[in-house]
Amino acid sequence: MATEEKDTLDDKASAEVEVQGAESLETLLAQEKEKAERYLANWQRTEADFRNYKAREDQEKKDLINWANSALITDILPVLDAFDRAFQASAPKGHGLSWLIGFKQIQKMLQDVLAKYGVTEVKCIGEVFDPSRHEAVAQQPGAEGVIVGEVRKGYVLKDKLIRAPQVVVGNGEGAPGSEPAKAAE
Repeated sequence: MATEEKDTLDDKASAEVEVQGAESLETLLAQEKEKAERYLANWQRTEADFRNYKAREDQEKKDLINWANSALITDILPVLDAFDRAFQASAPKGHGLSWLIGFKQIQKMLQDVLAKYGVTEVKCIGEVFDPSRHEAVAQQPGAEGVIVGEVRKGYVLKDKLIRAPQVVVGNGEGAPGSEPAKAAE
C-alpha cells in the first residue's frame, strides 16, 4: 500500500506541477505576446516617423531649389523691366521697326522661360490694395483703396511672392460715387 499511496501522491504532485507549469507557461506566453505587440507598435511608429522624415526632406529640397531659383529670377527681373521701359519709350515712333519686333520676341522668350519655372506676373490694376502683396508708391484720384496704376510689375514664383508690384492707389477723390472728404470739426 505504501507504494500505491506514494504513486498517488506522485501523481498528485506531478499534476500540480503540470497545472503550475501550464499556468506559468500561459503567463510567460501572455508576457511574450505583450512584448511582441510593443515591439510591433514601436516598429510601426518608427516606420511612420521615417516616412514623415523622407517627406520633410523632399519638401526641404524643393524649397531650397525654389529659393535658389527665386534669387536668380529676382536678378533677371530688372532685365524685363528694362525691356518694358524701352518699348514704352519707343512705341509711338518705333512702330514697325524690325529690330524692335526682334527685341519684343526676345522679351517674350525670356517671359516664357520664366513661366516654365513657375514665374507669373501679378495682375493688380483694379484690385483692392493689399499691403502684404503690393507696395504703394503714390496716390492719385480714383476709388479709395483701389489700385489705379502700376509703376513696376510684381512677380510670384509658384505661390510665393518674390517681388511686390509697385502701385498707385486711389485716394477717393474724383472717383464715381465718392463724396468729397469733409474736414473734421
